[in-house]
Amino acid sequence: MADQDIGMILDVTPGDHEGFERHLLEGMGHRVEVCHGPGVHAECPLLEEGTCELVNEAHGVVFKLDLDREYHRRILQTYKQTLPADMPIAASVKPGQELAFGDLLDGLYVWSHTPTAAELDGFAALVEAADDTRLDSTT
Repeated sequence: MADQDIGMILDVTPGDHEGFERHLLEGMGHRVEVCHGPGVHAECPLLEEGTCELVNEAHGVVFKLDLDREYHRRILQTYKQTLPADMPIAASVKPGQELAFGDLLDGLYVWSHTPTAAELDGFAALVEAADDTRLDSTT
């Protein structure tokens, strides 16, 4: 089971299966922080301020915001530029977006459907493995 300090960001539109995904990942021992993305009148601190406490504490990201929105694409691009190259990022996109936004999604784990329990379990294992690799390289 994962160390409870291992945190993942579930960046998701409110109501978009977040309960299932959060419950499943927490059941695997991961601390999950849910971010509902920028609201109508709110802005993403990562984009607007250059930092985000959730991102600073993250060991992995499950991104489920709408890539049809330019602002959401900027958030995903900032994750890619800001997070360590070995930190797993998964993107759950609408069917067809994996082709339309192929360059942006390059190097990420991409699901063009709601991820299954097995897929989330596999992603959680990748996060744990990346953490173990980082720990081994610092000792």
